[in-house]
Amino acid sequence: MDALERIICRLLFALPLLLATTPAALEAQSITRRFAFHVRYQNVTRLCATKVVPTVNGQVPGPTMYMREGDRVLVKVSNELPDKNITIHWHGLKQVRTGWADGPGYVTQCPMKPGTSYTYNFTVMGQRGTLWWHGHNNWMRYTVYGAIVILPKKGDRYPFAKPYAEVPLVLGEWWKASMDAVLQQLRQTGGGPNISDAYTINGQPGDLHPCSASERVVIPVKSGKTYMLRIAGATMNGEMFLSVAGHKLTVVEVDASYTKPVEMDYVLITPGQSMNVLLKADQPVGTYYLAVRPYIAPNINLDNTTATAVIAYEGSNLAATPAFPTLPAINDSVSANAFSRKMRSLASEAFPAQVPLQIDRHLFFTLGLAIRPCANCTLGGRLSGVFNNISMELPKTALLQAHYFKKPNVFVTNFPDNPTSTFNFTGKPPNNTIAKSGTRLSFLPFNSSVQLILQSTAMVAPENHPIHLHGTNFFVVGMGLGNYNSSSDPSSFNLIDPPERNTIGVPMGGWVALRFQANNPGVWFMHCHLEFHTSVGLATAFVVEDGPNPEDKLIPPPSDLPPC
Repeated sequence: MDALERIICRLLFALPLLLATTPAALEAQSITRRFAFHVRYQNVTRLCATKVVPTVNGQVPGPTMYMREGDRVLVKVSNELPDKNITIHWHGLKQVRTGWADGPGYVTQCPMKPGTSYTYNFTVMGQRGTLWWHGHNNWMRYTVYGAIVILPKKGDRYPFAKPYAEVPLVLGEWWKASMDAVLQQLRQTGGGPNISDAYTINGQPGDLHPCSASERVVIPVKSGKTYMLRIAGATMNGEMFLSVAGHKLTVVEVDASYTKPVEMDYVLITPGQSMNVLLKADQPVGTYYLAVRPYIAPNINLDNTTATAVIAYEGSNLAATPAFPTLPAINDSVSANAFSRKMRSLASEAFPAQVPLQIDRHLFFTLGLAIRPCANCTLGGRLSGVFNNISMELPKTALLQAHYFKKPNVFVTNFPDNPTSTFNFTGKPPNNTIAKSGTRLSFLPFNSSVQLILQSTAMVAPENHPIHLHGTNFFVVGMGLGNYNSSSDPSSFNLIDPPERNTIGVPMGGWVALRFQANNPGVWFMHCHLEFHTSVGLATAFVVEDGPNPEDKLIPPPSDLPPC
């Protein structure tokens, strides 16, 4: 921000604070929770080698944040890295009217430069469950990530029997090489990144990997008790099957939204997703592996290793070899799609599924990879991610700032509602796969109801794409294989109890139908949560205008918003 903008911010920022101090508001206020995040380098040893990585408070994963629905949260993030910028995204938190705290670099803020700090200020509204936080610029989420646990309001109960204990499990990914080296290779070749060397559970790859047995994650359990696993998918590029030997898993929440209980032998969690899963310790006393390994599309080069933790019953022999679970095959798209289709919202009186029934805006976005010219790339071109064959280019200033202060020549709101060219999306791709590029966004009037069809394409490298939308949840009302048919497919839509999510895997060779209400003013990023795809432009953003009333408007930016 320039000097004039900062003065305006200081004058305007007092308004929502004054509005919040009315007697009714004071009566309803919850606790203010304060966190201090110090982003600094730390020596970390994995897979027999030590290297320096960015961390929060010296930990990988970083600290788990505990809060309640209704709490105000203040997180002061200090960038103590001498050579890198940083932003933090609070993944899945809706940020109602507080887009300045959302965190994606050059979308809602410019990154914090070395030696500076920024306080993220937001309120947890209408959400409870498991989410997570992570760095949101330049692949920083590789080691800058952690879980968010949102407990119900005091006096409120879970819509299922309270578990005996709760265990956060954050899935990650680890490279032996430095991330700088991985990114350098990416830039030089124009292709995909070198694959990782291991997946991790709470930062550890488990005892199937060298030099890892002594640091393996052990989860102690008591016979007959039920435990809630709070799982967050923080892997960079791997969508993960997870299973526990000999035990059933019951999904009761996805992306901080309650579901009808679904009992499974396995779960699938993509980068960006989170879920709460109940595990009953109902097997003979012993040790059992909790294992994760990826779901990989054919012809995709990806780490195919397995990470493990150990479920250890009280009285078991920890020196014994744990029982190993049966996981779906790495290329088992049937199991992957079946899991997604089984999810249903709780849709109870206390937690209704408020699915938009009348639609104001119909959008149809194709997605996948394309090619952009690159004379200096060793492959002769550069892979680019595209929605409707447009690859996102982020500006040098933040989109939200440009929107709020009406800065010209930063972005345009002419992103096409439909593909600019049509072809057999899931069949043979066209000969011309050259991507267009630009900073083109979609404008949504306040409170408009939106239906968005996301159609996978077979261009370049077809695969499953986990798409994440900031600023709101959506309902997954439909899903199918092949090309979406606007005449016949809507008849199969679930408008009664569809799952409510912030991240959904668009199936390889298929489509999903989403519905949401655009009632949160601001600029909201939508992107593939495979880190490689985000970094090559598989992203766009929605501009949601202010509503007519004071409580429907984006609050002014804070005075410590990082300058561009």
